[in-house]
Amino acid sequence: MRLTHLSAMLAMGLGLQAACGGDGSTTTDATTAAPTSDGPTTDSPGTATTDGTTSDDPTIGDPTTTAPTTADPTATEGTTTTGGEVSPTHPRIALADDATRARLVAALDANTPAAARFVEIVDSEMAGSEHYEFQPWFAALLGQLTGEVEYCAFAVAGTDAAVAAEEALIAMGERAEVAADSYLYVGDRIGNLALVYDWCHDALDDSQRQRWLEYANQAVWNVWHPQEASWGGTVFEWSGWSIDNPSNNYYYSFLQATLYLGLAAYDEHPDAAGWVDMFRDTKIAGQLVPAFEADLVGGGSREGTGYGVAMARLFRLYDFWETSTGESIKDLTGHTRASLLHMLHTVVPTLDRLAPVGDHARDSTAALFDYHRDYVQLLAHMYRDDPVAPTARWWLANCSVPEMSQHFMAVWDFWYDVSDQPAAAGSELHTAYHAPGTGQVYARSSWDADATWVHLAAGPYTESHAHRDKGSLLFYRGEWLAYDQNILSHSGIRQEEELHNLVRIVAGGETVTQREGAAPAELLALTEGDGWTYAAVDVTPIYDGHAAVGRVERELVFLHPDVLVVFDRVDTNGGAERVWQLNTPIQPALADDIATLAGDTATLVIRRISPDDADSSVFDWTADDDMSGGFRIDTAHASPDGASRFLHVLSTDGAVTAATPSHAGSQLGVELTLNGGDARVRFESDGPGGELVLDGATIPLAPGVSPLPELAD
Repeated sequence: MRLTHLSAMLAMGLGLQAACGGDGSTTTDATTAAPTSDGPTTDSPGTATTDGTTSDDPTIGDPTTTAPTTADPTATEGTTTTGGEVSPTHPRIALADDATRARLVAALDANTPAAARFVEIVDSEMAGSEHYEFQPWFAALLGQLTGEVEYCAFAVAGTDAAVAAEEALIAMGERAEVAADSYLYVGDRIGNLALVYDWCHDALDDSQRQRWLEYANQAVWNVWHPQEASWGGTVFEWSGWSIDNPSNNYYYSFLQATLYLGLAAYDEHPDAAGWVDMFRDTKIAGQLVPAFEADLVGGGSREGTGYGVAMARLFRLYDFWETSTGESIKDLTGHTRASLLHMLHTVVPTLDRLAPVGDHARDSTAALFDYHRDYVQLLAHMYRDDPVAPTARWWLANCSVPEMSQHFMAVWDFWYDVSDQPAAAGSELHTAYHAPGTGQVYARSSWDADATWVHLAAGPYTESHAHRDKGSLLFYRGEWLAYDQNILSHSGIRQEEELHNLVRIVAGGETVTQREGAAPAELLALTEGDGWTYAAVDVTPIYDGHAAVGRVERELVFLHPDVLVVFDRVDTNGGAERVWQLNTPIQPALADDIATLAGDTATLVIRRISPDDADSSVFDWTADDDMSGGFRIDTAHASPDGASRFLHVLSTDGAVTAATPSHAGSQLGVELTLNGGDARVRFESDGPGGELVLDGATIPLAPGVSPLPELAD
């Protein structure tokens, strides 16, 4: 049995990739000496003894000091926190809630499929099997629910071995393993320790309790005091990466360690109450809520859909806080509930992959995985009486991950099983969604599996795992027709403009790059009507005033179900070239101004209406060693006045039978003969807006972002 290995990379059901930005980071915005974040002590951490007093002879912390603390080490009663109360007895974490305990016990008694699978995994691990990333707290959970002592004996042995291995490193004057990668895995490692400590408290002896808490407390103290961080009296300063950035995945790991340790040791370590207060008041109320209310309206993550799935860890902390203290904090910010809608719209109609926004280091293909199931299932449980919840439950039953595929994730199917609750088809939801905080816009022709799905990227570029993709579009119908080329990269972290479907600006032979931290790409318009959706974005600000960039604007008209009209208004200076580009896994066939992409389930036809003096070519991505395939259509334009007005019509499977230029006055446009009707779309040459003529009705296309409904009409 692998009792000493708590890698925690995939523990607690999140499986985060080692993220950029910690010690040894290659990102440009990592700090080398971040400001410290005040924890519950002003000096080195306090040290616990089994009676809750402070020892003068710490074995893990700084041996030269005993620190002042904010907690009362003599407290014996459960203490009220902001809006809630911590149990005075074990268990304190989650299972102090009678309803949660009763629900899980009932599932075990009924031997539900999720419960039976989880029990089988734990039992087989204890019998000698080695399940990848099995965590001792899994056994502790069954020990707490069943009362069978063998489970806690196993959990305690595994955790104690891990602590002993850390103590050995510290005794040799080395840094503890929990500090690796800028403490990214502290939430998982200390989380496991805290859960086993809490749920199997009676199975620990006094020495184990003291050693575990001293080690765990030093780890958490080090997180929030990066410049003074130490192990065994030796200072091991670290960068402090993202200890004050609620939008970064590291932050949620730090919060997890802080909360779980504080709850587990609440009346047993002098710093514990301070950690609980720090989580609830300093970090959640003081940092995260204001940041999310300002920056993440509409849900999701500015890190993208890859690293953004780490927010499931945060949502679980909300849930565990409520079941541990009785206080609901999930709705302190509207971000939590909105993230459920955001995730559902992020997934394509075939329910097997999601928009490949940002870095995808674990799996570059952005295929649906256990982490996405966990994200939706957790929120569906937390909002089980919400009108969106039945559709989330339908999604869980019909997506490509109907149950967790990995043994280490099976615990969450058991904990948050919603399969016995009523479901409602995706058609109950509206077909478009806008998340202002991330800037993402999603629209689909329907919630059927064969629907057309499109995406437009606007908004800010503020996180290191985000891409230089503002203004980019994605197009899906049964398969990727226009995608992010990062999907076919080996690394999953290719961020360049060349990999996205936008207008690239080339000055002096080099691509002009979008700049992290610049003003956001502004969504100028979003409105819809019967059978159409219109969106416009001004990408210019994201170039941060680069001399070569005068204006970059994109407008889309999505004619349901299968036609997308794309207009790009781009002005450059100093002889810079404009290149309209589209990445696709399908080899394009070029013929004059038409490109045909014949896929396995759909064929995309791209008609260039304007400019008529541009040159189109195809770039084969296999020339790049990081790529396993893929192609890019490049349409280059270099007019003397530096102005390009690109007008393209994208359609699938014969939806457009003819497309002819239809310019009038200050507007450039196209007349479309559709398979079942006609349409005309025109755009202003020198500013956003235009008109759509559909089924004989003239519809103005004007700036202005309209709110979208959540549910279908």
